Amino acid sequence: MVRGKLVTLIGGGGFLGRYAAQALLRDGARLRVAQRDPRQAWYIKSLGQLGGTQTVAADITRPDTLQRAVRGSDAVVNLVGILAGDFQRVHVDGARAVAEACAAEGVSGLVHVSAIGADPESPSAYGRSKGEGEAAVRAAFPNATILRPSIVFGREDQFLNRFAGLIARLPIVPILSPATRFQPVFVGDVADAVSGALKDLRAHAGRTYELGGPDILSMAELNRYIAQEIGRDPAFVEVPDSIGATIAKLGFLPGAPITSDQWMMLRRDNVVSADAAGLEAFGVTPTPLAAVAPSYLVQYRRAGRFGRRKTGWAS
Repeated sequence: MVRGKLVTLIGGGGFLGRYAAQALLRDGARLRVAQRDPRQAWYIKSLGQLGGTQTVAADITRPDTLQRAVRGSDAVVNLVGILAGDFQRVHVDGARAVAEACAAEGVSGLVHVSAIGADPESPSAYGRSKGEGEAAVRAAFPNATILRPSIVFGREDQFLNRFAGLIARLPIVPILSPATRFQPVFVGDVADAVSGALKDLRAHAGRTYELGGPDILSMAELNRYIAQEIGRDPAFVEVPDSIGATIAKLGFLPGAPITSDQWMMLRRDNVVSADAAGLEAFGVTPTPLAAVAPSYLVQYRRAGRFGRRKTGWAS
Protein backbone atom coordinates (compact mmCIF):
# COMPACT_ATOMS: atom_id res chain seq x y z
CA MET A 1 0.00 0.00 0.00
CA VAL A 2 1.12 3.58 -0.58
CA ARG A 3 -0.96 5.21 2.16
CA GLY A 4 1.35 7.24 4.36
CA LYS A 5 4.41 6.36 2.26
CA LEU A 6 6.75 8.97 0.81
CA VAL A 7 6.90 8.70 -2.97
CA THR A 8 9.36 10.80 -4.96
CA LEU A 9 8.40 11.70 -8.53
CA ILE A 10 11.45 12.44 -10.66
CA GLY A 11 10.22 14.90 -13.28
CA GLY A 12 6.85 15.07 -11.57
CA GLY A 13 6.05 18.56 -12.83
CA GLY A 14 5.35 17.40 -16.38
CA PHE A 15 2.29 16.13 -18.26
CA LEU A 16 2.19 12.61 -16.80
CA GLY A 17 3.52 13.85 -13.47
CA ARG A 18 0.44 15.88 -12.59
CA TYR A 19 -1.80 12.83 -13.10
CA ALA A 20 0.54 10.47 -11.27
CA ALA A 21 0.56 12.93 -8.38
CA GLN A 22 -3.23 13.00 -8.26
CA ALA A 23 -3.46 9.19 -8.33
CA LEU A 24 -0.91 8.81 -5.54
CA LEU A 25 -2.42 11.54 -3.39
CA ARG A 26 -5.86 9.96 -3.85
CA ASP A 27 -4.39 6.69 -2.57
CA GLY A 28 -2.95 8.40 0.50
CA ALA A 29 0.72 8.82 -0.40
CA ARG A 30 2.92 11.70 0.61
CA LEU A 31 4.74 13.26 -2.33
CA ARG A 32 8.12 14.74 -3.05
CA VAL A 33 8.36 16.19 -6.54
CA ALA A 34 11.92 16.39 -7.89
CA GLN A 35 12.25 18.88 -10.73
CA ARG A 36 15.19 20.73 -12.26
CA ASP A 37 13.21 23.94 -11.64
CA PRO A 38 10.94 23.25 -8.63
CA ARG A 39 8.76 26.22 -9.55
CA GLN A 40 7.41 24.15 -12.44
CA ALA A 41 5.89 21.77 -9.89
CA TRP A 42 4.52 24.20 -7.30
CA TYR A 43 0.99 23.79 -8.66
CA ILE A 44 1.01 20.18 -7.44
CA LYS A 45 1.04 21.37 -3.83
CA SER A 46 -2.55 22.50 -4.22
CA LEU A 47 -3.65 18.98 -5.22
CA GLY A 48 -3.14 17.47 -1.78
CA GLN A 49 -3.55 18.31 1.87
CA LEU A 50 -1.43 20.98 3.51
CA GLY A 51 2.09 19.64 4.00
CA GLY A 52 1.41 16.49 1.97
CA THR A 53 3.54 17.56 -0.97
CA GLN A 54 7.05 18.95 -1.11
CA THR A 55 9.30 19.97 -4.00
CA VAL A 56 13.05 19.63 -4.38
CA ALA A 57 15.55 20.68 -7.03
CA ALA A 58 17.07 17.75 -8.91
CA ASP A 59 18.57 17.19 -12.34
CA ILE A 60 18.55 13.72 -13.88
CA THR A 61 21.90 14.48 -15.50
CA ARG A 62 23.49 15.24 -12.10
CA PRO A 63 23.64 12.07 -9.94
CA ASP A 64 24.55 13.98 -6.77
CA THR A 65 21.23 15.86 -6.87
CA LEU A 66 19.31 12.62 -7.40
CA GLN A 67 20.70 10.91 -4.34
CA ARG A 68 19.61 13.85 -2.18
CA ALA A 69 16.20 13.87 -3.85
CA VAL A 70 15.39 10.21 -3.15
CA ARG A 71 16.84 10.09 0.37
CA GLY A 72 14.22 8.92 2.84
CA SER A 73 11.78 7.86 0.12
CA ASP A 74 9.78 4.65 0.34
CA ALA A 75 9.37 4.55 -3.43
CA VAL A 76 10.50 6.49 -6.50
CA VAL A 77 8.94 7.01 -9.94
CA ASN A 78 11.11 8.13 -12.85
CA LEU A 79 8.92 10.07 -15.31
CA VAL A 80 11.65 11.86 -17.25
CA GLY A 81 11.68 11.48 -21.02
CA ILE A 82 12.45 13.59 -24.07
CA LEU A 83 11.49 13.37 -27.74
CA ALA A 84 14.55 15.21 -29.04
CA GLY A 85 17.96 16.04 -27.68
CA ASP A 86 20.63 14.01 -25.90
CA PHE A 87 18.87 10.65 -25.51
CA GLN A 88 21.97 8.94 -24.09
CA ARG A 89 22.35 11.50 -21.34
CA VAL A 90 18.69 11.47 -20.29
CA HIS A 91 17.22 8.05 -21.15
CA VAL A 92 20.29 5.92 -20.42
CA ASP A 93 22.73 7.69 -18.10
CA GLY A 94 19.95 9.56 -16.30
CA ALA A 95 17.82 6.43 -15.82
CA ARG A 96 20.87 4.58 -14.51
CA ALA A 97 21.63 7.40 -12.08
CA VAL A 98 18.07 7.31 -10.69
CA ALA A 99 18.22 3.53 -10.20
CA GLU A 100 21.66 3.68 -8.59
CA ALA A 101 20.53 6.44 -6.23
CA CYS A 102 17.51 4.36 -5.21
CA ALA A 103 19.70 1.34 -4.54
CA ALA A 104 22.22 3.37 -2.56
CA GLU A 105 19.51 4.99 -0.41
CA GLY A 106 17.64 1.74 0.29
CA VAL A 107 14.44 2.73 -1.52
CA SER A 108 11.94 -0.14 -1.46
CA GLY A 109 10.34 0.32 -4.88
CA LEU A 110 11.12 1.95 -8.22
CA VAL A 111 8.78 2.50 -11.17
CA HIS A 112 10.54 3.43 -14.40
CA VAL A 113 8.36 4.86 -17.16
CA SER A 114 9.75 3.86 -20.56
CA ALA A 115 7.86 3.54 -23.86
CA ILE A 116 6.53 0.95 -26.29
CA GLY A 117 9.23 0.45 -28.88
CA ALA A 118 12.05 0.40 -26.32
CA ASP A 119 14.65 -1.88 -27.89
CA PRO A 120 18.47 -1.76 -27.79
CA GLU A 121 18.38 -2.90 -31.43
CA SER A 122 15.90 -0.26 -32.58
CA PRO A 123 16.84 1.63 -35.78
CA SER A 124 15.94 4.91 -34.04
CA ALA A 125 18.15 6.54 -31.43
CA TYR A 126 15.06 7.19 -29.30
CA GLY A 127 14.02 3.52 -29.27
CA ARG A 128 17.58 2.35 -28.61
CA SER A 129 18.02 4.78 -25.73
CA LYS A 130 14.77 3.65 -24.14
CA GLY A 131 15.84 0.00 -24.43
CA GLU A 132 19.34 0.67 -23.11
CA GLY A 133 17.83 2.75 -20.31
CA GLU A 134 15.65 -0.17 -19.23
CA ALA A 135 18.71 -2.44 -19.15
CA ALA A 136 20.62 0.12 -17.08
CA VAL A 137 17.75 0.34 -14.59
CA ARG A 138 17.52 -3.45 -14.30
CA ALA A 139 21.28 -3.72 -13.69
CA ALA A 140 21.20 -1.20 -10.84
CA PHE A 141 17.76 -2.00 -9.38
CA PRO A 142 16.61 -5.50 -10.51
CA ASN A 143 13.20 -5.24 -8.81
CA ALA A 144 12.18 -2.08 -10.66
CA THR A 145 8.78 -2.12 -12.37
CA ILE A 146 8.96 -0.89 -15.96
CA LEU A 147 5.93 0.66 -17.65
CA ARG A 148 5.89 1.05 -21.43
CA PRO A 149 2.97 3.27 -22.50
CA SER A 150 1.95 3.81 -26.10
CA ILE A 151 1.21 7.40 -27.15
CA VAL A 152 -0.28 9.09 -24.08
CA PHE A 153 -3.28 11.37 -24.57
CA GLY A 154 -5.00 13.83 -22.26
CA ARG A 155 -5.98 17.49 -22.04
CA GLU A 156 -2.39 18.79 -21.95
CA ASP A 157 -0.90 16.28 -24.41
CA GLN A 158 1.43 17.20 -27.25
CA PHE A 159 0.01 14.55 -29.58
CA LEU A 160 -3.70 15.01 -30.31
CA ASN A 161 -3.39 18.73 -29.63
CA ARG A 162 -0.57 19.04 -32.14
CA PHE A 163 -2.47 17.30 -34.93
CA ALA A 164 -5.68 19.16 -34.09
CA GLY A 165 -3.85 22.48 -34.38
CA LEU A 166 -2.56 21.56 -37.84
CA ILE A 167 -5.93 20.29 -39.05
CA ALA A 168 -7.67 23.42 -37.76
CA ARG A 169 -5.50 25.82 -39.73
CA LEU A 170 -4.38 23.98 -42.89
CA PRO A 171 -6.62 23.38 -45.92
CA ILE A 172 -4.35 20.52 -47.02
CA VAL A 173 -2.88 18.17 -44.39
CA PRO A 174 -0.10 15.77 -45.38
CA ILE A 175 -0.04 12.44 -43.53
CA LEU A 176 3.35 10.80 -43.09
CA SER A 177 3.48 7.02 -42.66
CA PRO A 178 -0.34 6.77 -42.92
CA ALA A 179 -0.51 3.02 -42.23
CA THR A 180 1.48 3.05 -38.96
CA ARG A 181 -0.76 2.02 -36.07
CA PHE A 182 -1.06 3.57 -32.63
CA GLN A 183 -2.82 2.47 -29.44
CA PRO A 184 -3.31 5.74 -27.53
CA VAL A 185 -3.55 5.34 -23.77
CA PHE A 186 -5.25 7.85 -21.46
CA VAL A 187 -2.85 9.64 -19.14
CA GLY A 188 -5.12 8.96 -16.14
CA ASP A 189 -4.89 5.21 -16.81
CA VAL A 190 -1.08 5.37 -16.91
CA ALA A 191 -1.14 7.30 -13.63
CA ASP A 192 -3.35 4.62 -12.06
CA ALA A 193 -0.87 1.98 -13.24
CA VAL A 194 1.97 3.89 -11.55
CA SER A 195 0.08 3.95 -8.26
CA GLY A 196 -1.03 0.35 -8.73
CA ALA A 197 2.55 -0.82 -9.19
CA LEU A 198 3.51 0.77 -5.87
CA LYS A 199 0.52 -0.64 -4.00
CA ASP A 200 1.86 -4.18 -4.40
CA LEU A 201 5.62 -4.01 -4.88
CA ARG A 202 6.06 -7.75 -4.44
CA ALA A 203 3.62 -8.64 -7.23
CA HIS A 204 5.05 -6.16 -9.75
CA ALA A 205 8.75 -6.18 -8.85
CA GLY A 206 11.02 -6.94 -11.77
CA ARG A 207 8.19 -6.98 -14.30
CA THR A 208 7.57 -5.01 -17.50
CA TYR A 209 4.10 -3.90 -18.64
CA GLU A 210 2.93 -2.42 -21.94
CA LEU A 211 0.11 0.07 -21.63
CA GLY A 212 -2.34 0.80 -24.43
CA GLY A 213 -5.92 1.91 -24.77
CA PRO A 214 -8.85 0.03 -26.35
CA ASP A 215 -8.55 1.87 -29.69
CA ILE A 216 -5.99 0.98 -32.36
CA LEU A 217 -5.87 3.49 -35.21
CA SER A 218 -3.56 4.09 -38.13
CA MET A 219 -2.03 7.52 -38.57
CA ALA A 220 -4.54 8.22 -41.34
CA GLU A 221 -7.49 7.09 -39.21
CA LEU A 222 -6.28 9.16 -36.28
CA ASN A 223 -6.14 12.33 -38.39
CA ARG A 224 -9.63 11.73 -39.74
CA TYR A 225 -10.95 11.08 -36.25
CA ILE A 226 -9.56 14.41 -35.05
CA ALA A 227 -11.00 16.22 -38.07
CA GLN A 228 -14.42 14.77 -37.26
CA GLU A 229 -14.25 15.87 -33.65
CA ILE A 230 -13.30 19.45 -34.46
CA GLY A 231 -15.69 19.82 -37.39
CA ARG A 232 -13.00 20.41 -40.01
CA ASP A 233 -12.78 19.04 -43.54
CA PRO A 234 -9.25 19.50 -44.91
CA ALA A 235 -7.90 17.58 -47.86
CA PHE A 236 -5.74 14.79 -46.47
CA VAL A 237 -2.78 13.74 -48.61
CA GLU A 238 -1.15 10.43 -47.69
CA VAL A 239 2.54 10.98 -48.38
CA PRO A 240 4.37 8.05 -50.04
CA ASP A 241 7.20 6.63 -47.92
CA SER A 242 9.81 7.61 -50.50
CA ILE A 243 8.82 11.27 -50.17
CA GLY A 244 8.45 11.00 -46.38
CA ALA A 245 12.01 9.70 -46.12
CA THR A 246 13.26 12.63 -48.21
CA ILE A 247 11.44 15.13 -45.98
CA ALA A 248 12.94 13.47 -42.90
CA LYS A 249 16.47 13.92 -44.30
CA LEU A 250 15.88 17.67 -44.03
CA GLY A 251 15.00 17.34 -40.34
CA PHE A 252 18.13 19.17 -39.29
CA LEU A 253 16.75 22.40 -40.77
CA PRO A 254 14.90 24.89 -38.50
CA GLY A 255 11.15 24.35 -38.62
CA ALA A 256 11.39 20.95 -40.28
CA PRO A 257 8.21 18.87 -39.61
CA ILE A 258 10.07 15.68 -38.71
CA THR A 259 13.60 14.46 -38.03
CA SER A 260 15.25 11.38 -39.47
CA ASP A 261 15.04 9.68 -36.08
CA GLN A 262 11.34 10.48 -35.70
CA TRP A 263 10.79 9.08 -39.20
CA MET A 264 12.41 5.80 -38.17
CA MET A 265 10.15 5.70 -35.11
CA LEU A 266 7.14 6.19 -37.37
CA ARG A 267 8.09 3.18 -39.44
CA ARG A 268 7.07 0.83 -36.60
CA ASP A 269 3.61 0.27 -35.10
CA ASN A 270 3.21 1.64 -31.59
CA VAL A 271 0.89 -1.02 -30.15
CA VAL A 272 0.94 -3.43 -27.23
CA SER A 273 2.59 -6.79 -27.93
CA ALA A 274 0.21 -9.72 -28.15
CA ASP A 275 1.70 -11.51 -25.13
CA ALA A 276 2.38 -8.47 -22.94
CA ALA A 277 0.74 -7.82 -19.59
CA GLY A 278 -0.89 -4.41 -19.44
CA LEU A 279 -3.37 -2.20 -17.61
CA GLU A 280 -5.48 -5.17 -16.53
CA ALA A 281 -2.65 -6.21 -14.20
CA PHE A 282 -3.44 -3.11 -12.13
CA GLY A 283 -7.21 -3.47 -12.32
CA VAL A 284 -7.46 -0.55 -14.77
CA THR A 285 -10.08 -0.60 -17.52
CA PRO A 286 -8.62 1.20 -20.57
CA THR A 287 -10.33 4.49 -21.41
CA PRO A 288 -11.37 4.98 -25.05
CA LEU A 289 -10.44 8.11 -26.96
CA ALA A 290 -14.10 9.03 -27.37
CA ALA A 291 -14.58 9.24 -23.60
CA VAL A 292 -11.99 11.99 -23.11
CA ALA A 293 -10.61 13.55 -26.29
CA PRO A 294 -13.76 15.43 -27.41
CA SER A 295 -13.78 17.41 -24.15
CA TYR A 296 -10.54 19.19 -25.03
CA LEU A 297 -10.46 18.94 -28.82
CA VAL A 298 -13.57 21.15 -28.79
CA GLN A 299 -11.28 24.19 -28.52
CA TYR A 300 -10.22 23.65 -32.15
CA ARG A 301 -13.73 23.98 -33.57
CA ARG A 302 -14.47 27.22 -35.39
CA ALA A 303 -16.97 28.29 -32.73
CA GLY A 304 -15.45 26.40 -29.83
CA ARG A 305 -17.91 24.26 -27.93
CA PHE A 306 -20.74 25.82 -29.93
CA GLY A 307 -19.27 24.52 -33.19
CA ARG A 308 -20.54 21.40 -34.89
CA ARG A 309 -18.58 18.18 -35.30
CA LYS A 310 -18.53 16.20 -38.51
CA THR A 311 -20.10 12.76 -38.73
CA GLY A 312 -19.35 9.65 -40.65
CA TRP A 313 -15.52 9.66 -40.88
CA ALA A 314 -14.12 6.63 -42.62
CA SER A 315 -10.77 4.92 -42.50
